[in-house]
Amino acid sequence: MASKSSARLAALTVAAVCSAASTIVLTSPAHADSVRVHDIQGSTRLSPYAGEQVTDVAGIVTGVRGYGSSRGFWIQDPRPDADPATSEGVFVFTGSTPKGVAVGDAVTVSGTVSEYVPGGTSSGNQSLTEITRPVFTVVSSGNAVPAATTVSARTVPRAYAPEGDEAANGSVNGLPLRPAKYALDHYESLEGMNVRVADARVVGASDPYTELWVTVKPWENANRRGGTVYGSYDSQNTGRLQIQSLGKPADFPDANVGDTLAGITAGPLDYNQYGGYTLVASEIGALESGGLERESTRRQSSRELAVATYNVENLDPSDETFAAHADAIVHNLASPDIVSLEEIQDNNGATNDGTVAADATVGKLIDAIVAAGGPRYDWRGIDPVDGEDGGQPGGNIRQAFLFNPERVSFTDRGSGDATTATGVTKVRGKAALTHSPGRVDPANPAWEDSRKPLAGEFVFRGRTVLVIANHFNSKGGDQSLSAQYQPPSRGSETQRHLQAKAVNTFVKDVLSTQKNADVIALGDINDFEFSRTTRILEDDGALWSAVKSLPRSERYSYVYQGNSQVLDQILVSPSIRWGGRLSYDSVHVNAEFHDQISDHDPQVLRFRP
Repeated sequence: MASKSSARLAALTVAAVCSAASTIVLTSPAHADSVRVHDIQGSTRLSPYAGEQVTDVAGIVTGVRGYGSSRGFWIQDPRPDADPATSEGVFVFTGSTPKGVAVGDAVTVSGTVSEYVPGGTSSGNQSLTEITRPVFTVVSSGNAVPAATTVSARTVPRAYAPEGDEAANGSVNGLPLRPAKYALDHYESLEGMNVRVADARVVGASDPYTELWVTVKPWENANRRGGTVYGSYDSQNTGRLQIQSLGKPADFPDANVGDTLAGITAGPLDYNQYGGYTLVASEIGALESGGLERESTRRQSSRELAVATYNVENLDPSDETFAAHADAIVHNLASPDIVSLEEIQDNNGATNDGTVAADATVGKLIDAIVAAGGPRYDWRGIDPVDGEDGGQPGGNIRQAFLFNPERVSFTDRGSGDATTATGVTKVRGKAALTHSPGRVDPANPAWEDSRKPLAGEFVFRGRTVLVIANHFNSKGGDQSLSAQYQPPSRGSETQRHLQAKAVNTFVKDVLSTQKNADVIALGDINDFEFSRTTRILEDDGALWSAVKSLPRSERYSYVYQGNSQVLDQILVSPSIRWGGRLSYDSVHVNAEFHDQISDHDPQVLRFRP
């Protein structure tokens, strides 16, 4: 049995870095004869043999991966040691489709031990111990594969991860593994081994890359639709595990949240850039439907104003989802009076030719809504400066308002454009916008390479309602929950905090002009209802996130890595919050389904101004 000494760890350097991955090796590689797999894995996350040549490492082949960028095979020592912290499995990276090796072969492998970092060292991800540049010999074939270790609610600890070492910038790499205390340590102690889950409930729907998420803790922060709710930074949901397939993509199940992989799902435990610890299944349980259906909200009454936010995921005229989006707006959202649309692309989508107008995109959606039996919405928006609002290059995503002119009117005022800020003025004793539609503080550095808020002035039953449509900075670049740095860094928050401050300041300007003004700030906030971003938006009571009117188990609009979480929000001013007739609905039509037309669920707010 080997441990990982501090002297070896101090000698580690980064030897190769590329945009996709990195490899950690020793500065002065040594040589090791006839070590066992558990010696290579050791009792911390980094191998004590990283960078060293190892000879005749024995094991049984438990899986062969002949596709993708990480091709090779897994071996497992059928004679484990007595240390629960040391894994008995390891991945042998061949670089190309392995030939001459099959599951059940007894092999000996010689090569270099490396620590591969999916996503590169800048990602903050943990590393995967591998044997690289291998030379292997098949000793015999048809051997029994080592029995799969069961991953279950009984084996996975409640605590997620240890605090990282302050002296190592918060990294857990050098800490001894405590698999009985921390979930991430438990999974690390099984890295490369044959594992299994039984009767696992799906908490993240299948995606086009043949991945899904299950939980081995079915009661853990469960909601009524079968998902697992992410309700705080200290509730990471330790039972979540990603499932991929070693088989043909066509054989991978089309699973929704709440379905079950009945029976046994088994295969080697891997670690990848997009999901952390992942069971790469050679055997997948039978899909049993949980009967999940898309929700529909109730129709607003004649006296209620219904306002919705809906991220339509890079919608452009070439997409084939217009009819489906229209059906969702008409039948699932019950034709809201005002709809804030996020991720509307310009008229030729990702073609990067300077086009910024989106009238064809929005017009095609409006026509589809009419064809679905809905009203003929009118719309307002402001074209961005080409390439200045982030998103898919060439797409020029922006927010846009749809509104039903039979129910509400839009107050056009001024000539707002991409760079002119709307302000707050007083008209007949009431707060009004200087530009409607207009952009909120577009020159503020908070909106650099990000969508600028769109403000509009609406009238419903004689009452003015100011609506601010938002799409805050994404979480791209944040470290994952399974990162080597614990707690992980959420660097993208910095810009969202500045954005939230800008919107909060604007709303305060409105309320200082008219204390009882009806103001709604809504959209893809890209942050949780418990986040500091939301607290900044709510500062001094200027706004309140209405999703918090729902029970905690129903607060979600997005599913990421098996966590059902809030990203889309509708925040309201005090006059709406305390008006006494507020109704909120997170309408689950997309995020939980494998055949989603957007990765976001729309939100609907109804109230009586």
